[in-house]
Amino acid sequence: MPPARTPRSPKKRKRTPGLKLADALILRADCQKRIEQLKRRLLLSVKVQEGDRLPEDPASLLGELTTVADDLRSLVQRINRTNSSTELDPGLTIADAIAARDNLKLMHSAYRDIAAAAVVTQDRRTKSEVRIRSTVNVRTMQRNADDFAKQHRELDAKIQAANWQHDLHD
Repeated sequence: MPPARTPRSPKKRKRTPGLKLADALILRADCQKRIEQLKRRLLLSVKVQEGDRLPEDPASLLGELTTVADDLRSLVQRINRTNSSTELDPGLTIADAIAARDNLKLMHSAYRDIAAAAVVTQDRRTKSEVRIRSTVNVRTMQRNADDFAKQHRELDAKIQAANWQHDLHD
């Protein structure tokens, strides 16, 4: 059976007209931090030694957690709607650009790690010891890693600029 929800206060939520996407991303991070703080405080308040006082009222903290979680959900939904309907370039939404940026980051990391692993240092003392050789061209791997990093930075800068130009959708 799902836990009973703590009733929320009847106050109306204010819509924020003209809120930029970048501001919403900052608010999202703030909500996520607040939720983590509330969870830590709740964990300290869910048990108490018999005869001791609670550090904080768990019901009050749960109510606040529910409110902040609902705010976060709403904010994420609005961010997602904005990202999926706002074009960065013709035919390229911000959501598509974010996926491409994440892929570039992944490729940069993979090529950088491959280049680092392929570097061979010989520390042989005798001719009978096994020789290790690289199976890939380290210079090419590093050049590719650098290219992916550059593309990632350029696309990220474009996304960040768009975040400050576009209003958050309802």
